Amino acid sequence: AFPMRTATSPAYLAPRAARRHAPRPPTRVRVAAPIRAAASDAYGAIDVALAKVKQLPPSERPEELERATVVVRDALNAMKVTSTVAVWDSVGAKLERKNVFPREFSQVGVRNAESIGRPSDTNDAKFMLAVTMSTSALAVVVGATLPGDWGAFGAYLIGGISLAVLAVGSTAPGLLKVAVDRFSRINPEYRRRIARHEAGHFLVGYVMGVPVGSYDLGIDSSHVNFLEAKLERKIFQGEKLSQEEVLPLAVISMSGVAAEAVEFDEVMGQTADLYDLQRILNRVNPKLSDAQQQQTTRWAVWYAASILKTHRGAWDALTEKMQEGAPVIECLKAIENAPKVEVN
Repeated sequence: AFPMRTATSPAYLAPRAARRHAPRPPTRVRVAAPIRAAASDAYGAIDVALAKVKQLPPSERPEELERATVVVRDALNAMKVTSTVAVWDSVGAKLERKNVFPREFSQVGVRNAESIGRPSDTNDAKFMLAVTMSTSALAVVVGATLPGDWGAFGAYLIGGISLAVLAVGSTAPGLLKVAVDRFSRINPEYRRRIARHEAGHFLVGYVMGVPVGSYDLGIDSSHVNFLEAKLERKIFQGEKLSQEEVLPLAVISMSGVAAEAVEFDEVMGQTADLYDLQRILNRVNPKLSDAQQQQTTRWAVWYAASILKTHRGAWDALTEKMQEGAPVIECLKAIENAPKVEVN
């Protein structure tokens, strides 16, 4: 028979006493509480710094932007040390440009690599079709309702609008850009395309350690403003950039194009991104050849697409927040709290 262990027997009391006097490991609550408080303070500091920049007129922002850059970087780096954030500045390895082959684009999710450098005229065609159909219908109505010569004159006048628009589009297409863009935004799919494009810039910049100051998905313009006052000043003032400075800028510049190439069969928003990239590549010292510039462009799209594939969950969450018009702080939290998504 086995000896019975009661609550007062030595066989029971001995291990219980040992357990009582043994050192206890720190509880997760005691450790997590200060970390959560520090994270709250860090996000609060970021919010205050960005609010100060936003309140100032454009002429007074440069100095405040530099101060905000330091505050935001320090806050995010402090949270990274405590593992509160994991996505921020997570690229790690030094960037090295390489040749990228067509098969590698498909491996990172790019649907049609050939569409990246080919300007799209889909929105222009839809706009012209809408103008032609609407003015033709209106001309028929006017001709049928107005009496005598007034009907004929009105029909000819309204019908000529489509010809005038076509003439302007053929000779000075830039003049119709705003009208075409506003017309295109009626389509929910196009609005989501814009959100995916700008979220690509936002996320890739964040992953590469470049903080975001603000963003805009407005009807007149869509853009993400990064807190890189010193680099922007060097670009605008025509100073030379090293290879080390150019490669991350190239990736961030092409991340919107990469986002569209991953999400859609056709890329529509590459014009502005390619212009920004060309302006950056023109500042490289030593000067890049045409072949090296093309190689850099292809590599930048590929690298940005690989980041978006790795952080697909964060990209999805960020897109939704940006479509809602959420503050930058909420966007940062969405990135860090997003679930991991397995992408084949």
